[in-house]
Amino acid sequence: MIPPATRACHRPRRYARRRHLDGGAERDRRHGDERGPVMDTATPGDPVAPGGPATPGSPAHSDGPAAPGSAACSNGAPVPGGPASSADPAAPRSAVEIAELVNAGRLRPVDVVEAALARIGSADGTLRAFRETWPERARHAARELERALAAGPLPLAGVPLGVKATEGVDSLQARRLVAAGCIPVGATAVPRGTPWQTWGHTDRGPTANPWRADRTPGGSSAGSAAAVAAGLVPLATGNDGAGSVRIPAAWCGVVGIKITNGLLPASDAAGLNAPGPLARTVADAAAYLDALLGTRLAGQARGGLRAAVGRHDLDPAGGGPLRAVWSTTLGHAEVDPAVAGPARAAAGRLADAGLLRWVAHDLTLADPAPAWRALRAPDDRAAAARLRAGNDARLARLFAVADLLLTPTTPDPAHGHAGPGDRMSVALTWAFNLSGHPTASVPAGFAPDGTPVGLQIVARHRHEHLLVHTAAALEALRPWPDAQVRGIVRGWRLSRGAGWRPDGRAGR
Repeated sequence: MIPPATRACHRPRRYARRRHLDGGAERDRRHGDERGPVMDTATPGDPVAPGGPATPGSPAHSDGPAAPGSAACSNGAPVPGGPASSADPAAPRSAVEIAELVNAGRLRPVDVVEAALARIGSADGTLRAFRETWPERARHAARELERALAAGPLPLAGVPLGVKATEGVDSLQARRLVAAGCIPVGATAVPRGTPWQTWGHTDRGPTANPWRADRTPGGSSAGSAAAVAAGLVPLATGNDGAGSVRIPAAWCGVVGIKITNGLLPASDAAGLNAPGPLARTVADAAAYLDALLGTRLAGQARGGLRAAVGRHDLDPAGGGPLRAVWSTTLGHAEVDPAVAGPARAAAGRLADAGLLRWVAHDLTLADPAPAWRALRAPDDRAAAARLRAGNDARLARLFAVADLLLTPTTPDPAHGHAGPGDRMSVALTWAFNLSGHPTASVPAGFAPDGTPVGLQIVARHRHEHLLVHTAAALEALRPWPDAQVRGIVRGWRLSRGAGWRPDGRAGR
């Protein structure tokens, strides 16, 4: 039975008055391909710093106008999205806050878009989160949105949106987000030309991790996670066939959610891929899901700990804490203590707050690699089906006695730009693309090298509301920092190879 919070999944709300905002889509399509418009793309080889293109780990230099009201770095360069007054449209804001202010007439969509474009122009020469930007299309959409709001509010009015390059503005989730008021501003980077998918490619070099420029942001939704973590946009689209939303969310210190497989059409023939948000806050991710699925989760997410703890509708058994199982390895993965420790500590905070009650359960999944690969290639499908059925049965037994499964999101910290080597970054994520369970990655803390660590939360099919409530409670217990506030994106003043410790001091 579909729980009340997600019954509307197949009946997304329609926002008919947004149809006219697609009036320029056909014009844009003539200048692009099926992935979306190509407008005002950065010229390959454009300098991003004196002396040539920046390299991972090098200090950032402004390659565009500073956002109004931005502060200055110690080297005199503007701070991308730096501190600004509450009345300043350039101040980085959450998607929910932007929509509230735009709907109230206190912010103009055009000003919000201009501020986002300024932040991208200032920071992306070194971050390289965007393959291309669409300023004229975004400005046109913002002007049209301002006129459309005379007919009534929209849930994501005026929110700048990064769009994953392999997906484009014509994907189902992008169209639903635009209908809810989002304004696409550019295509975010994805991998190209390597068997490993945990990086992002641009013509100016690889996408950098906002926390450590010598590390990858993860992938394949690499640019989306980096852009959100750096405060360039509050929301970006992703899709997840093996961990492509959750892994970059973990390594960039943001929220990423893979919805239940099958709620929306998959983009791959095997049905392993599911869409989902990259966001800095749980409330923003919930608002994205509401636009995508027709749910009503955003208001509940904003309640944080008070809304989550003690709610009698969270536990299907009727009141009390959610029953949870912790698994470090899922029975088959090799997991670095550098990520296992912070993830387990974050899960412990939820239990200490009374939201979770630990249930003893010895979960041992078979390594899903053969089954996943068989569905993507003409391998032994019969053996793969048996492996998949066995893991499905094991997970069914777990969810018969528990409401949630918690694990680290990745087995290792973020790797460098040369690649992961023999590490399997998807070891803890791709089992749930095969099983179809909804899964979230939320910030858990930091590895000793200063890179973020993710906590993975898994729920029963169609129980996205439990992911949102649990993530919101964790966020309320210890609000997670972001790279922009910590000063890392503000010029990347750290030397090559230097990290950023949780106490805010640079270190190795």
